[in-house]
Amino acid sequence: MTTPPTLSPTDDASPALDIYRQLRGLIVSGQLGAGERLPTVRQTAQDLNVAPGTAAKAYKLLERDGLVVTRTAAGTRVADAAAVLPGPVVRRIRELVNEAEAVGANADDVIDVLRVIWQTRSNLTTTQEGTNVS
Repeated sequence: MTTPPTLSPTDDASPALDIYRQLRGLIVSGQLGAGERLPTVRQTAQDLNVAPGTAAKAYKLLERDGLVVTRTAAGTRVADAAAVLPGPVVRRIRELVNEAEAVGANADDVIDVLRVIWQTRSNLTTTQEGTNVS
């Protein structure tokens, strides 16, 4: 995984469920893309100051719901079907955000420009498809 997810300390009532909810939120919001690697169970447990079994239970819940796939030696990765965007797209968006922040760009301006470029490209593609006659 390129950037470790930001998790908050777990709720004492149900730490495994809290970890599950936080990671699920990162996945379904697109902050973790398809194929991106999650931290190891041990690393998650250490980062959140919980027992490894607690973190493992959270990962099992994610796997049960089809959000992640765990493979020996390959770790736990976001399932292709679970992610909003493919991993490479999420990484490029992160790079764009980092560059925009570095030059002091306004987030709304960046989003507006992205939207205009997207719409212009979509309109161009639609126009080209309409002129192609078989």
